[in-house]
This record gives sequence, C-alpha cells and structure tokens, in this order.
Amino acid sequence: MDLSSEQLDDLRELASSRHVSADVALRARIVWWSAEGRRRKDIAELAGVVPVTVDRCKARYAARGLAGLEEKRRGGPRDQVPPQTRGRVIALTKMSPPAESGLSHWSTRTLADHLRRREGISVSWHYVARIWREENLKPHRSDTFKISKDPAFADKVADVIGLYLAPPGGAVVLSIDEKTQIQALDRTQPVLPVTFAATEKRTHDYIRHGTTNLFAALNVTTGEVLGECRPNRNAVNFLAFLKKAVKPHAGKDIHVVLDNLSTHTTPEVKAWLSKNPHVHFHFTPVGSSWLNQVEIWFGILTRQSIRRGTFSSVNVLIKQIRDYIDSWNENAKPFTWTATAGEVLAKVRLVQTNMKKLVRNNSK
Repeated sequence: MDLSSEQLDDLRELASSRHVSADVALRARIVWWSAEGRRRKDIAELAGVVPVTVDRCKARYAARGLAGLEEKRRGGPRDQVPPQTRGRVIALTKMSPPAESGLSHWSTRTLADHLRRREGISVSWHYVARIWREENLKPHRSDTFKISKDPAFADKVADVIGLYLAPPGGAVVLSIDEKTQIQALDRTQPVLPVTFAATEKRTHDYIRHGTTNLFAALNVTTGEVLGECRPNRNAVNFLAFLKKAVKPHAGKDIHVVLDNLSTHTTPEVKAWLSKNPHVHFHFTPVGSSWLNQVEIWFGILTRQSIRRGTFSSVNVLIKQIRDYIDSWNENAKPFTWTATAGEVLAKVRLVQTNMKKLVRNNSK
C-alpha cells in the first residue's frame, strides 16, 4: 500500500491509542505494516490472524480510511452524541484556537480537551477525529492563517510585509523565532499487544529521549539560516542568539521580524537594543506567527528532517538539525512573498465575516 506520511501518522496514533478497542488498534497496525511493505503471511503471523483477515483490513481501509477500521455497530443509531455537539466540533475546528491557549491550530486531543474544560462537553479525541474525517477537515494542514485580536493588527501587518516586499536599501532583514520542545523520538519496531486473560497491555512504538529548543534566524534576502539548539527557551538564550545572528552584519542597519513574546521584550533585551540603535525590532501581530517567514522554514525542516526521523538521543537530534541547516545553506534560496498588506487585510475581513456567519448558524 502506498500511503502518505500523514496517513501513516494517523495509523500509528490509532494503533497506540488507549481510547479504542484492541481490535481497532490491531486493524490499524495491520494496515500500517502493509504500508511498510511487509509480506501478507508475515503480517498475519505477527498479528495472530489468518491471512484473509489481513486482506479484509486493507480493503476496509481502502474503502473508508480510518473509519473503516472502526467497530461495526449493530442496531440503534451509530452516534449517541447530540447533533449540537457535532456542530460545535465543526464550528470550533474552522476557527482559530483562543489566543490564551498558545495554539496555532487544533489537534483532535486539544479540541476535545478544550470542549471538556471550557464548555463542559465530554467527547473523546477519537470522536473528534471521526468528525474531521467525515467532514474532510484538516486544520493541521490548513493554508489559512490565524485570526488575530491585536488592536494594532493592520499597522503591524503593513510594517512586516513592507519589509518583505521593499526592504530598506543596504539593510538586512532577519526573521527570527524559536521552535520549542523538539522531541528526540527513537522509533523502534512495533510492539504487539500482550494479553493475559482479560487484561491487555499496549506500548507505543517509540521511545522519548528528551527535547531541544531551536533558535533560528532566516535572512529574508538570501534565504540562509542560522540556527542554534539550546536546552531552554528563555530571555538569556534569546539575547545570546540575537547577538550571534546580527554579528555577521556589523555596520549595517538590521531589521528583525519576530513575535512579541515576553522573552523578546525583557529589560535586558531593551537595554541591549538601546546600545545598538542599528538593530530594529518589528513585531508580528499577536497570534500571527504565520507572518514570520522563518515559520515557513520550520515547517520544511519538520517535514523533511524531523517528523519521520529516528533519534537515539537529544545529541543525535541536534546533529541532524545542524546537518540539515548546513545542507540548506549550500543552496539557500529566499522565499518569495507576493501578498500585499491590503490583500492580507482583505482576506482577514472575509474570514472574520465567514466565521461570524458560521457561529450564528451553529448556535441556532
């Protein structure tokens, strides 16, 4: 079976979930092993089933995706959750998470947790995942941006996009941010369920060895990236990295695009800026990290180097990131920003209007 990385990730998550039955998890594992190219008879032996069951699981997945691996319900309605709850899941999925959550987009677990804690609605992440599949909702792959409530949103958008489209002559524009809590996952061979009477134990198919935080600066003009991994994300490490990022451009005006986080605006950072008037900060609107070009590079790094990688330690993960940055810089190319501030603001107004209509319709 030829499956995408997103499909494989979904299968792994379902196979290791504690919120589904052992049968559903085993079906997911069978399809996953098939996608890895394992032979039919080997899969049957590993799973403890007959070969025809392997064929049946693959056929169910091919016909209906993950929904085809779920239990077939006999009699009665398929879903006992009120239709208002389904509508609320769909409405929230199409909206940006609250600014105070710190989330850029919903996952099935964070949305289910938000509904439980904030709205008193108890549904499982598996229910949310099924609604997303049925409605073809993919917030983690959305190309839209988060709607900001920053009162200075328009001014900040115009300021940052102005740097991208028409940088000051002779100046350097750096896009800086931190990618936090990158996990060093050691992906091992799948572990089969071990059953003792009516008790089942399942383990994940990976081991966590710790995390690191990546500070990165993207040169908007050349596309080159300076990166440095540090164990902690704090104001001290940010200021140390900032000094390192601007050092190669001594004698030039330097414009830095970054998020307005507390670590970026400490008294120590402000004091350093006052002593270095050639460095200018340009903050993106609150909740609008999509406007920071280095976020594009973070996404590429994740897809091409981290997401499917196997790391036996944090040091191995850090070396992989360093090697990727070196390889990137050998043929660095800048991202081409084409949208004007006016076009972005017009899209925001359209999205806000559509969201208000959606909320009204789902509240009726």
